[in-house]
Amino acid sequence: MDENRIPLHIGLIMDGNGRWAKKRLMPRSYGHNAGMNAMIKIAEHAQNLGVKYLTVYTLSTENLLRPEEELEGLYALFRKYFKKNLQKLYNSGAGVKVIGDVSVLPEDVQVLLRDGENNSPKDAAFTLIFAINYGARSEILRACNLAVERGEKLDGSGLDAYLYTHGVPDPDLIIRTGGEKRLSNFLLYQAAYSELYFTDVLFPDFDEAELDKAIAEYSKRERRFGKI
Repeated sequence: MDENRIPLHIGLIMDGNGRWAKKRLMPRSYGHNAGMNAMIKIAEHAQNLGVKYLTVYTLSTENLLRPEEELEGLYALFRKYFKKNLQKLYNSGAGVKVIGDVSVLPEDVQVLLRDGENNSPKDAAFTLIFAINYGARSEILRACNLAVERGEKLDGSGLDAYLYTHGVPDPDLIIRTGGEKRLSNFLLYQAAYSELYFTDVLFPDFDEAELDKAIAEYSKRERRFGKI
């Protein structure tokens, strides 16, 4: 790994929790719990490597169409892990940001997420960004509608100001686990020049060594951003 080419911002599509659980003849909730543990380890490792932003695709707008029982299980994980790990995150110099429309989530989960953001260090050296009830198309439509309401004609920088990710650099690298090769409505505007890395590894098995492999591959690529 070239330590001088560590990505500033990594986007992570955490796919494969359900299939991981199914292979073990366990319910999907078992896989989501394992995935949450894996995500915590990956965030810690990314911070130690010098990554400044890690955006994890936690719950998409489409995911909200899943059975209520599965959604309640995911909310229970937020309740269990979010508050438990926040102080540890803060103590390491890291902060939290949430992107997406969280207004449809249970009220207590909304409070947890808001408090996580509001209590984050203002000068955090590392930011863990949770994309929750997030969809890139919805984000772009929201940004355009906000601009129309204010009578603004948008250019590139103007649109950036209305996106959930305002103030966060575009992802240098987007990783998707689980074998699928698509972005699934994740950071579509921001990913215009992101490097993409796909792996067959199911997310609960995506450990620190797998992240190192992805970053090593990224470090070998030449990024020209459309130039010669």
